[in-house]
Amino acid sequence: MSLSPPPGNRLDQLLEDLETASQTPAKRRQTSIKPTVEKTTSLLYDRGALPDDLIRLVDLLTQHNHLDQASLSAITRNLYPLGKISDEVILRIVGALGHGHLKPSFPLQSLFLKWLVMVYHLVQNPAILSQTYGVLFNLLDTAAIRPQLCHLLALITRRKHVRPFRIQTILALSRQIGGDPNLTGLLRVFKNYYPEIIVGDITKGRAAAFKHPDVQWREKLNEIQQQHLDKQEDDGTRNGFAVNHALGRRLKGAGALVPGVHTLHAHETSVTLEELDSAEGFVNNLEKIEMPSQLVAVLADPLLQKFLLLRPSEQASQRIGNWLMACVGDVASGDTDASFLLDMVDVIHDYVLSSKEFSPLLIEFFQGFLQTWDGTDKLDIVLETLSFIPLMSFTEVTPLFDLLQSKLLNNTPHSQLALLNFYTLLLHNWTNTLLSLPPSTLPSQPVDSLPSLLTHVNPLCLTLTQSSPSLPTSLSILDFYTTASRIYSSPLLLQHIPIAIPPSLLVYNLAFSPSLTVLSRLCSILTVYKIAWETVITKKAPFSDTQQRKPSPEEWAQINVFNGFLMDICNNLWRGRAFALPAEGTTTTSGSDANARGCRIPRSLPPVLDSYLRDLDDDLTLETVFGLSYNPVLCLQSINFVRGLEEKGIKRGDLLVRHAGPVTQGSLQKLAGRGGLRLSWQEYRAGVLRWLEEEGGQGGLPGLMYNTMKNLMSVKRRSEVGGGGDGGGGEGSSFSSQM
Repeated sequence: MSLSPPPGNRLDQLLEDLETASQTPAKRRQTSIKPTVEKTTSLLYDRGALPDDLIRLVDLLTQHNHLDQASLSAITRNLYPLGKISDEVILRIVGALGHGHLKPSFPLQSLFLKWLVMVYHLVQNPAILSQTYGVLFNLLDTAAIRPQLCHLLALITRRKHVRPFRIQTILALSRQIGGDPNLTGLLRVFKNYYPEIIVGDITKGRAAAFKHPDVQWREKLNEIQQQHLDKQEDDGTRNGFAVNHALGRRLKGAGALVPGVHTLHAHETSVTLEELDSAEGFVNNLEKIEMPSQLVAVLADPLLQKFLLLRPSEQASQRIGNWLMACVGDVASGDTDASFLLDMVDVIHDYVLSSKEFSPLLIEFFQGFLQTWDGTDKLDIVLETLSFIPLMSFTEVTPLFDLLQSKLLNNTPHSQLALLNFYTLLLHNWTNTLLSLPPSTLPSQPVDSLPSLLTHVNPLCLTLTQSSPSLPTSLSILDFYTTASRIYSSPLLLQHIPIAIPPSLLVYNLAFSPSLTVLSRLCSILTVYKIAWETVITKKAPFSDTQQRKPSPEEWAQINVFNGFLMDICNNLWRGRAFALPAEGTTTTSGSDANARGCRIPRSLPPVLDSYLRDLDDDLTLETVFGLSYNPVLCLQSINFVRGLEEKGIKRGDLLVRHAGPVTQGSLQKLAGRGGLRLSWQEYRAGVLRWLEEEGGQGGLPGLMYNTMKNLMSVKRRSEVGGGGDGGGGEGSSFSSQM
């Protein structure tokens, strides 16, 4: 027997009537709104409000409208929520508090606060009320809502909220109005956190006890919530050991439905999945259970999924595959609408996400599905499902990738970003698969597919830097290479998987990004790659020599390329040799500049740029303007470091002048002679790195410098053991002749 209300008494229909009436003045309404309000409050009292209905009700109560005060109050008193209360509901109620002709009346605001007190234990994110503490506290001077407001503040007050200015505000307000018990009660809560600060007789007066406002309302709320939970269990939605009989309703509007679990030809001694309702019954009868007639229901039925996992059957897999391919064939022949396959993808998506399995049968299904797909419908669901394709030979999965790209890409950055995000998810899942396997099985896995995927995605990332040169695009690209760096930061995977680096042009484009976050993340990725190269080449991996792999010829070919853009970044940001190149006709210069590639710009361009800069300012040179002091993304952090030191010097009284900025080696020398900050050039640069790492939250560049520049390596080691150091020493890099 159905328990759903009659069509005229459904809450969503009643809400539509109330929302319509709220926009019409009472004198212009054709019928009275009171019967609708009574039906709504009665339904709320009996069944409560689901999260979506609760948001609509709160909107109705908090926004200015033409409903009368009595109706709004009646709805508020019967606002019984089902489940947790979202941040959206809390913020809308808090936003409705206070003075203003568009705000709800104060009696209604007091009911809102009382409701927040009574449902405080159901708030999904308790921190949201803490974030609104300042707004609520500033309303204490409103007498009409002060009792309920003090009660709510007493509930959410924590040590971080107790501040001297708030204590003074309460004391002043209490003296002004003659000792309000509610304020006294709140002040006692404050005193619990800082008894040594709040002294005097003010907290000794009569204080509110802050008891629950309505115990009967709370009992009714508990009853409604328990009924809702019981109904969920009856529907099988919370029981993974009961058949999901609502499966057929998952595909509304499709030409055919995925059949539910049903066992035909069962006899008296048979045990069927339909009759099981507990884990104990399932385990005790596992070997006796009859195979259901429609096995494709495994896509959405948790119990059938467990059954086929514990009792796998080749025949069952073949039957499921035949059903899926028959669906594709029906759509291809025109016998079934193409929307049916989209509905099927919805079910497969839920199945794959819950089981984390993507069988070969599904690969065959998607090869057929992609032939009919338009490349836009349910894009996120299709790509997230495909991201669980199991790790296999790259040549085997390439046809599916090519088909996906042909359907998805339409010469827009949006489609290219969607494809990149798909590859990021796929690489993440493949990496997790390898990390979860026993080490002894890794040699038998198709691990070469991971560097092949990186090589496959490199052109896509380069295309995106041209078609959509924006910060979100750069961050998406970095997400992909951050996922790749997980592979090479694992010594276990590094032992078996060849290293594949990003293209040089992509690295240079990101290195000159106007975002410090992009630069920092790029440096973090390069640091992981550099450590990986050193591990492979110098055999530092924690394995015996017999286990240590040797670099492949393809990897050796990448080493000079990697050293090139690594050296260029160090030249630009640290060494004051931006766009340095070996002398023409030679292969070496001073230090390790033999690796430099001048960021791949033409050799004739740096002199032109340098001449342009000198025309602007005699102090500017191309070699130094990309360093810490002048670099557009680093100059603010650099001068902030200096300002922090100057503030300390001013407090000590030993600083006469400030640095005007930007900082150079010569300006530091002149400044010290005029009574300014005494700081060497090496101390300044090492200090900026520490500032970026500790204060700026951008540890990528410091990490790269510490792992690349020899002098900084020693400084870092000394600081880690408490030795200190000023960052002095030579400017040599850590590059070996082999790298």
